[in-house]
Amino acid sequence: MNGQEYLAERFESQRGQLRSVAHRMLGSLHEADDAVQEAWSRLGRSDTVAVANLGRWLTIVVGRVCLDLLRGRACRREAPLGPRVHDPRAGGADASGPESDVLLADSVGLALLVVLETLDPAERLAFVLHDLFAVPFDEIAPVIGRTPAAARRLAARARRRVRGGAPDTGLAGRREVVEGPSPD
Repeated sequence: MNGQEYLAERFESQRGQLRSVAHRMLGSLHEADDAVQEAWSRLGRSDTVAVANLGRWLTIVVGRVCLDLLRGRACRREAPLGPRVHDPRAGGADASGPESDVLLADSVGLALLVVLETLDPAERLAFVLHDLFAVPFDEIAPVIGRTPAAARRLAARARRRVRGGAPDTGLAGRREVVEGPSPD
């Protein structure tokens, strides 16, 4: 097996997780697939001899691609592509059957995607990579151009906003508050 075949095999073994990261970041399977494809392209152009953990490296690359896409959206003030519904295929081709669909739907629901869209790109990246994929802040910081402490603060702010739901839009009279037991 030559080096290119080995990289392709390793990439394919990570594709499901990479697609899941991109889907959580972008909220669109079409854009997630584009981000994963861009990561494959960057892998082919990179010297990966010194990369100790290829899966982590690819996750960071996908995070950077997603961050660029999110920043581009904000600059152009455009809406994300595709429908904003959860697609059970986001976890990869090996996830099949009603049990895995329920588990996947529980892990990433439409509500989380809606709340994630209220976060700015850097907050979203710090939260998704750290809280959902256990990437250390030391590795997230260079991606967003901040210190590890600043990345930690971004993730904490995002965490508070996710726990609190969608931010107040200023239309307090139009919002309906439903009281009930805490979901925690």
